[in-house]
Amino acid sequence: MTLRHRTASVWTALLAAVAMVVGLMSAAAYGKSDDSRTNAPQAAAEQVLTWTAGDPIDRYLSFPTTAVAGPATIVFENSTATGNTTGMPHTLTFSVSDVEFNNDVQLNILANPNDDMGGKHTAQVNLTEGRYFYHCTIPGHGSMQGILTVTAGSGEDTTAPVTTAKVDGDKNADGAYIGQAAVTLAATDEGAGVDKIEYALGADGPWQPYTAPVVVDQVGDHTLRYRAYDKAGNVEAEKSVAFTVAPPPTDDTTAPETSATVSGEKDDQGRYLGMATVTVTASDTGSGVNTVEYALGAGAWQPYTAPVMVHESGAHTVRYRATDKAGNAAAEKSVDFTIVEPPAEDKEPPQTTAGISGDQNSDGAYIGRATVTVVAVDSGGSGVDKVEYSLDGGPYLTYTAPVVVDRVGYHTVLYRATDKAGNTSQAKSLAFSVAEGGGVPAPTCPEYDERATVIVGTVDTGIPNRMTGSRCTINELIEDEKDWSSHALFLKHVDEVLDRLLDEGVIDSREHRKITRAARESGIGKPGQTNGYRDIFDGTEETFAKWQHVGGGKFSLTEDGAMTSSTTVPGMGMLWFPQRQYGDFSLKLQWRDDAPGAGNANGGVFVRFPYVHDNPEETRPEWVAIKYGHEVQILDRPDGDMYKTGSVYGFDRVGLGGAGVTPKGTWNDYEIRVEGQHYSVFRNGKLINEFDNTGGQVFQPPRSDDPGTDGRRYATGYVGLQVHGTTDVISYRNIRIKEF
Repeated sequence: MTLRHRTASVWTALLAAVAMVVGLMSAAAYGKSDDSRTNAPQAAAEQVLTWTAGDPIDRYLSFPTTAVAGPATIVFENSTATGNTTGMPHTLTFSVSDVEFNNDVQLNILANPNDDMGGKHTAQVNLTEGRYFYHCTIPGHGSMQGILTVTAGSGEDTTAPVTTAKVDGDKNADGAYIGQAAVTLAATDEGAGVDKIEYALGADGPWQPYTAPVVVDQVGDHTLRYRAYDKAGNVEAEKSVAFTVAPPPTDDTTAPETSATVSGEKDDQGRYLGMATVTVTASDTGSGVNTVEYALGAGAWQPYTAPVMVHESGAHTVRYRATDKAGNAAAEKSVDFTIVEPPAEDKEPPQTTAGISGDQNSDGAYIGRATVTVVAVDSGGSGVDKVEYSLDGGPYLTYTAPVVVDRVGYHTVLYRATDKAGNTSQAKSLAFSVAEGGGVPAPTCPEYDERATVIVGTVDTGIPNRMTGSRCTINELIEDEKDWSSHALFLKHVDEVLDRLLDEGVIDSREHRKITRAARESGIGKPGQTNGYRDIFDGTEETFAKWQHVGGGKFSLTEDGAMTSSTTVPGMGMLWFPQRQYGDFSLKLQWRDDAPGAGNANGGVFVRFPYVHDNPEETRPEWVAIKYGHEVQILDRPDGDMYKTGSVYGFDRVGLGGAGVTPKGTWNDYEIRVEGQHYSVFRNGKLINEFDNTGGQVFQPPRSDDPGTDGRRYATGYVGLQVHGTTDVISYRNIRIKEF
């Protein structure tokens, strides 16, 4: 997570500039409320009000709800003792800008386990009667909030509210309500004030919040129970009101229509595996349905209120019936079904093996070509569903036949298999070299492009990127990254390529039309829309030297032409490209999660931030990008931080859906398109997030306050790459940018 490593001094500077507007919501909805009698003793001067925080960024772990007017000691603890394992800072801030709440206490406490107080801080305040709104001012923590109610006097409110009930409706001569009755509840409280009213129908009905008169239209005798709570936590003793609903006059003599369906997973004999769900429906066009009942086997009749789930193995019968408001009863019906224990779950992934064949020279390199054969077997019972391979860090492709590799150089093939139960084996790898000479010469492809589908510019056709007769992929022959001088020339080239592939049987007529349409939509070759990307890191020492590192951590140039963060230099920092600023652009790169162990790397790409050195608002240059730019997150971990890969950190969250999650150690294509204040994020050719900066005006630096908390960001700026530390090892390569 980006925010968790900020120091107290940095956050104090940030929080002084923040003016966050948050929604008002009861604190009880966000955490465990402390007992007010613990936090607000009888003597006001002895009040100690305690808030605690930990790893969650959506709630305080504990907090008071009430206090009494007068002096109080505020305790805010965010420490290892309260469950903070990440070092994440939190604040406790009393709002002084909302006219609905008291504004006489200026409180702003920043705490984290690594500060000089160990995360536990205190403050002396003087509370007045009324309500205080408190919240966390750190961006992304907007739901950490609540209300503290302060009552007058030296003691607390110990008197419960008083609730009354009124039943309305037309009555018959016996005093029963004809057709329906409406129950209106009202509560008063002279102390802290009414917090909520609840009601329940019948002796066993669940308690529900009261928001409007309760209309009861079921014929029969009824009891409605009710109670109220005040804001000091006092609850009223349960009360009740009894009444009867009689059927309205009607000439309805027809019973309701009833039916039932059984659903669930079945085996090949029609038996339900583990559970069956019975859904009963009833309709009546006369007086209307009054009651629906069901019974399991020969058991007693019960009210039907929701689908009935049956789990016990064996043969079952569910009986059902209904009555209408005129007293007509439908004949009893039933459904029969059988439940069996589900088969043992297949939890074992397939086993995979692979071999390489071909002629080798004295150095062990394969001459001209190497053929990789993959075999998978599944002993778990469900059977092999698919086998996949990845060549040289590219996307996983479906394995259907031995893979021929005939490009000279060093290669790595990853392979894995998935069974029909969804278990995927851990990827294994083979490494080998192909040397020149002998056999079939290596193909002369215009580009190197082994993406899974045919993508023209940024338009994904969804058509498999097949190998052609020339041993080049379709994408390689289309040459969508060449700097074409005109759109017409590019379209003519694509048409010639597709005509040839159609004649060879590589594509069909439908695919020909779809790729042609994608080429037109791509705009490649049009004025202002050329595909002319400029390399700002191409794996060489020359381009790597143009980047500059600030803050903790370190990036190094590796033998495979990547920039990889250090496993030995601790701290969070940034590698940025200070050569020029960019306005509207498309930034393309590849990243790879190289985190050691089972964890996932946490990183990100920063865009549109100002010059990091001598910034008048920030003494630490590595935080200029965080506070004044946007970070497009890289994090494939399923738990922990809510901002996953593709998220715009602190502003727009996405989960791990979209283009899906690739295994660790796999290269991912990433494109960040920024046009005006519209951000688009593509992963492996798939659009996974779109975000519009609608928080306010767009302006240029310098600016005397932090624009980050209300959605505003600069119209131009630099780009950079984040490193979190020695356990968040991440690699980047092939970084290109095109300005619009």
